[in-house]
Amino acid sequence: MSPEPRPARRVPLARHDTARRVTVTSPRTAAARRPRFPATREIDEQTHLGEVYMRSLLRTQFRLALFVCTVLGCVVCGLPLLFLAIPELREVDLLGIPFPWAVLAGLIYPAFVVGAWLYVRQAERNERHFADLVERP
Repeated sequence: MSPEPRPARRVPLARHDTARRVTVTSPRTAAARRPRFPATREIDEQTHLGEVYMRSLLRTQFRLALFVCTVLGCVVCGLPLLFLAIPELREVDLLGIPFPWAVLAGLIYPAFVVGAWLYVRQAERNERHFADLVERP
């Protein structure tokens, strides 16, 4: 007779033979997001965020206006001081008109026009930048 089959002996598995762990994830990959409102709506509804946006625009425009006024004020107040400091300039005639009068009466206005043009150009650039910031998705 043949010997009876022996029961299979359990051999402990080596560490590298164990099954790898599988990460189970949810089919939902993104959490529910809060609906995003455009910044223009925040400004229209005068929320705290809208106030922050408007304050930043006003602060930028105010800084620009202060800079332009300071430069023009320094030019307007500096010219008489220049004429007091250098008396020879008071003696120069420009087309029969004393140089200080020609500068203060005639040449200062083109400086104002150029300053105003630069101010408007920069203010519009600030507003375009603000509009791009607000309309960004």
